[in-house]
Amino acid sequence: MQQRFMLTAEKQALSRLLEITKDRDNHQAARVANFLLAWWDPEKYGRFDFLDGWALDESIRRDLVTVFDLISHVASYPDTLGYKEQFVSLVRAYRPDMTE
Repeated sequence: MQQRFMLTAEKQALSRLLEITKDRDNHQAARVANFLLAWWDPEKYGRFDFLDGWALDESIRRDLVTVFDLISHVASYPDTLGYKEQFVSLVRAYRPDMTE
């Protein structure tokens, strides 16, 4: 598989998902965080339950699908793409017992 760079639409979708996780009062935020952390390290931070997609708004599901496609094509972890700080923040917020 040939590695490729992130497309603008993919960066935007990822940014929106990361922004959602900052609103801990939003019932969808934890589900989005689970998805993103499963990308970074599913063995350590847990895997994503695709049935959680049922509880997400349509726009969030579209962003999730876009980022899933990104993950499939970019063949890199988020920290190697320049998102380490954001993902460390996710761990602190959603897996405080596992801080980096």
